[in-house]
Amino acid sequence: MGFGQWLRLNSEHFLLEAAQRDMARRYLPPDRQPRAPGGAFFWRRLFVPLYRRVPWRLRAAIIRLMPGSHRRTWTAWTRRPP
Repeated sequence: MGFGQWLRLNSEHFLLEAAQRDMARRYLPPDRQPRAPGGAFFWRRLFVPLYRRVPWRLRAAIIRLMPGSHRRTWTAWTRRPP
């Protein structure tokens, strides 16, 4: 696994985890909310809050600069579809 793939997997995981935690906080009563996970200080305490504060235009520009499959373009049709 390359660095780009590792970065993407970790960032997706911790952003999803934060979104699920926000939903639980919003819709579940306090006694039913899951315990806060431990560890991964960088991802939970630094990356997620900073990522959420960055404006979308800057985020999109950073994503375009990163290597990966999101840079591939659609191929043109060689013939008309049926």
